[in-house]
Amino acid sequence: MADERRDADGDAALDAVLAAYDLKDERRTGWQLRGVDAPESVAAHSWGVAYLVLAFGDRFRADLPGVDLDRALRLAVVHDVAEAETGDMATRADSTAATVDREAKAAAEREAMTDLAGPLPERVGDAWEAYEARDSPEAVLVKECDLLDACLQALLYERGDRYAPERGEPDAFREYDDLDEFFATAEPRLRTDAGRALFDAVRERYRAARDG
Repeated sequence: MADERRDADGDAALDAVLAAYDLKDERRTGWQLRGVDAPESVAAHSWGVAYLVLAFGDRFRADLPGVDLDRALRLAVVHDVAEAETGDMATRADSTAATVDREAKAAAEREAMTDLAGPLPERVGDAWEAYEARDSPEAVLVKECDLLDACLQALLYERGDRYAPERGEPDAFREYDDLDEFFATAEPRLRTDAGRALFDAVRERYRAARDG
C-alpha cells in the first residue's frame, strides 16, 4: 500500500511539472500585441528574471538590506508559473487598452497554483506566495528584475528590428510609438535606486537603437 501511495504521489508530481512546462510554449502577450516576430515565452522571461537576480542582485543590497539572493532565485523561477494555466495577461500603460481585473487575476492565479504546486514540495508554493506578497526584500528584488527584463527584451527586439505593428493587434499601443510602452509601464513601478539606475541605462541604449 505504501508503495502504491508513493507511486501515486510521484505520478501527481510529474503531472504538475508537465503542466508547468506549458510555460515553455506560452508566448508573452505584450510582444504578440506589438507584432514581435517569434516572441519569447513566459519561461524564457522567467529565466531572464532569474539571471538578472544572479547578475545584478548585489547592486540592490543598499536598497534591500539582508536580501538573500538564493531565496530570490527561487522566487524568480516560480513567479509566473500560474500562467501555465491562466495564460499571460499583459500590464499596459496605454489608457486605451483594456484593463485587467486585478482581483480576478489574483484569484485565478492562486487557484492555478493550488493545482500546479499541490503535489510538489511546499517550497514551490511558498516561493510563489512570497513573491505575490511583495513584503520581503527578495520579492521586491524579483519584481524589479521582472520589470527590467521586459525593458531589456524591448531593447533586443528594437536592435533586431523584430516587430511590426501590422502583425499585431490594430488597436494596440495607440498612445506609444515603437516599444516605448514597455518602458512607460515599468518606470513608475520601480521601487529601488538600483532598479531605477539600471532602467535608465537600458532606456538610454533603447533610445539610441530606436533613433539611430
